[in-house]
Amino acid sequence: MSQPLEAFRNAFKIPELKQRILFTLVMLAVYRLGAHVPTPGIDGEALSGVMHRMAGGLLSFYDMFTGGAFEQATVFALGIMPYISASIIMQLLTAVVPALEKLAKEGAEGQKKITEYTRYGTVALCVVQSLAVASWLVQLNEPGTEIVANPGIFFYFMCALSFTTGTAFIMWLGEQISEYGIGNGISLIIFVSIVARMPSALITMVRLVGAGELSVFKAGALVALMVAVVAGVILVTTGQRRVPVQYPRQVKGRKVFGGARNYLPLRVNQAGVIPIIFASSLLMLPGMVAKAIKVDFIEKIFTEWLDYNTLPYNIIYAALIIFFCYFYTAITFNPIEMADNMKKYGGVIMGVRPGKATAEYLNRVMTRITLVGALFLAGVALLPKLVYSVMEVYYWQIANFFGGTSLLILVGVALDTVRQIEQHLIMRHYDGFTGSRRMRGRRRM
Repeated sequence: MSQPLEAFRNAFKIPELKQRILFTLVMLAVYRLGAHVPTPGIDGEALSGVMHRMAGGLLSFYDMFTGGAFEQATVFALGIMPYISASIIMQLLTAVVPALEKLAKEGAEGQKKITEYTRYGTVALCVVQSLAVASWLVQLNEPGTEIVANPGIFFYFMCALSFTTGTAFIMWLGEQISEYGIGNGISLIIFVSIVARMPSALITMVRLVGAGELSVFKAGALVALMVAVVAGVILVTTGQRRVPVQYPRQVKGRKVFGGARNYLPLRVNQAGVIPIIFASSLLMLPGMVAKAIKVDFIEKIFTEWLDYNTLPYNIIYAALIIFFCYFYTAITFNPIEMADNMKKYGGVIMGVRPGKATAEYLNRVMTRITLVGALFLAGVALLPKLVYSVMEVYYWQIANFFGGTSLLILVGVALDTVRQIEQHLIMRHYDGFTGSRRMRGRRRM
């Protein structure tokens, strides 16, 4: 315990790192304050009551990523999910559109242009989703429960303006944290949104246990499940397949270089939590649009056949997670380039010929270990639904926070942030959180 505490104390001894940490905390505090700014024309308390009655569906899951902002329709109601959806679309287009693929290969300047297109796409998605949410809010009006007092064109305009501006501001906050703070800004915003909802889940569980509505055995099983999920996430996140690589010995003057066996670390979970976030974002968008448009057939597809708790939805959800695991790994892991670099410096994998054979070997190994990581992510993502149905814990808020996507994101983002802090400490000759050993990293979100 003393080692992590000493590491945190050391972090504030480094002026640059201290400034970055404080800047990050201030930006996250601004985000949480903005999550309580109401949208004009919407009764947040009435909407919150309706949302509590609809708990356990897609909207409850979406609300988790907004830190409760969607539940009360504040200016941050859409959260950061439109930006993530736009990023997905842009990455898919980059893989199939030659012009975008050319931009991606131009380095920093090309990436800057793609980021600009992603921002434009985010604004467009925000406008569409804002109008869909506004239409849905109007449909919730009932006698005695008036969520929207004056539905009309002005109300739709205010919703589109407020929600779009809110998401754009969150996107700006995330970029500022990534550049001037510590950690990945977008990931930390999602992290804080989930953490903000956890105290209420704990209080709810304690209250239910005290009232006898939730047995002590089930509560203990949930805590044990949470510990097991955290341990499993850490194990898979830091897990690596170490491929032995032999480099030839080189004599330069009086110095001898190489000649030792090194290892090429291949991560089991190369994509991190990105596949779950991508899959969730992709499934949320058509569902929200379907609730807004009044076409019976389309609405029936998303409200009955592909409802959040149905088997087809869960199958599609798991399939998308596995797909995005392979998709993101294919983008970030290039076996041909790695094989060429090894051949350039004379490195060989024992028993494998250099060049094309090495690239095929690395691709085969990565494909196999990615399957393990993808199945683990899909299992963790579906875990809350198993808790909800098999363990008969009919409180979605508790089932969602004690296992599943929320814990996966929390642990993954925490590991990323701690790793970055540790790198700053080690560069300035301080011990990190793991002492003299460096913490193995993972792919950022």
